[in-house]
Amino acid sequence: LKFVRDRAAEHFDRDVRARAPFSGLSLIDIGCGGGLIAEPMRRMGFEVTAIDASSENIGTARAHADQVGLDIAYRAATVEQMVEAGAGPFDVVLTMEVIEHVADPEAFIRACSRLIKPGGLMIVATLNRTLKGLLLGKVAAEYVLRWVPAGTHDWRQFLKPEELRAMLDGEPLTVTGPYGLAYDPLNDRWSEGDDVGINYMMMATRAA
Repeated sequence: LKFVRDRAAEHFDRDVRARAPFSGLSLIDIGCGGGLIAEPMRRMGFEVTAIDASSENIGTARAHADQVGLDIAYRAATVEQMVEAGAGPFDVVLTMEVIEHVADPEAFIRACSRLIKPGGLMIVATLNRTLKGLLLGKVAAEYVLRWVPAGTHDWRQFLKPEELRAMLDGEPLTVTGPYGLAYDPLNDRWSEGDDVGINYMMMATRAA
């Protein structure tokens, strides 16, 4: 969340200390799950559209948003359906740890990129196909720490940063990263760092 907030603030010249620093900007959260990212993005002022292929996830997310009084436009849809319907474009496109679960990651990420408004940005978070990614991103996360159910991830579908960059070749985008994420188990905190061996993010911007 801090990574997204700080990169968006830098890109759009917004003050993160303001009450709703991103008022007037639109954001789509692709593969939103239960709304864990969509809700704080709405609180920061974005007009949020959030989609997920699972109608069950959307029902859960919508119910929680209603409980806490957040107006988020939830839709049970795929990104390809959104593109076909002429949705957007959006100032910010987020797809956080989704691409490693889809059948055709290149078609998926290209569809995501086509929702970026001129002058906008996309942030992608995923897991790296390294030995460290296998041991910590899958085995430890699923079987030791039990952050997610066993079998959630297929290590063979993890993407190397250069593969993700290649998938966006030919699109009118400037791609930066990877930006590493590190977990400190003693303090139960995540931070940005240089290690991209497990989790990392990439950013793509579209010229105005």
